[in-house]
Amino acid sequence: MTTPPEDMLLLGRITGVSGVRGWVKVHSDTDPRTNILNYSPWYLEHQGRWEAFEVQDGRPQGKTLVARLAGVGDRDTAMQLVGRPVAIRREQLPAAGENEYYWHQLVGLAVFTPEGVPLGTVTALQETGANDVLVLKGERNGKPCERLVPWIPEQVIREVDLEGGRITADWDPEF
Repeated sequence: MTTPPEDMLLLGRITGVSGVRGWVKVHSDTDPRTNILNYSPWYLEHQGRWEAFEVQDGRPQGKTLVARLAGVGDRDTAMQLVGRPVAIRREQLPAAGENEYYWHQLVGLAVFTPEGVPLGTVTALQETGANDVLVLKGERNGKPCERLVPWIPEQVIREVDLEGGRITADWDPEF
């Protein structure tokens, strides 16, 4: 699979076909999973190229989602899409509200304590039952380490400066 260009986000993948009229089964990484159906066009990767497909219809079907894409009218054509990742252009996302951020905006930001001590760089985010967690790669006592910092605005996360590329977190650098 080819990594999508910087202006695109992966939202899921085509996992199978449904019926004989070209419907495809879709695995969605959105929350809730049906949100993937709110975006059109989808960009599907094939041999290093990303092709746009308009989403004509979609719905939950049992434990999966199914979608009908423009230009895909039969099972054979749909079979050619199985396994392809589904992406959208970042500009297709609705604007985040005040003090709200998409996860992709936080990845790559440097994290510091209020005193300016570096904690690391955000490499990923994880969902937990209580709150989301920033996964940081950094150093502790001169050695590489990974830190998990809870995403708790105001209590732990004091400031996010997207333009400055940094987050201020009230977190013990020894932890």
